[in-house]
Amino acid sequence: MSSSFFRSAFDRIATAREKQARRYVNSVLMTMDDETLKSLGHTREELRRSGYSALPF
Repeated sequence: MSSSFFRSAFDRIATAREKQARRYVNSVLMTMDDETLKSLGHTREELRRSGYSALPF
């Protein structure tokens, strides 16, 4: 029982950190121009939908 509790807690922490990393990467990508985003296979609208956080600087 306790192993499933720790496994579940670890999975939730890992998922939260993945979302945090994705928001950070998307915020950096949002600073790039549209041509660069297109060459990387992203669109500005796609990044808006998937979420991003404002950079502190």
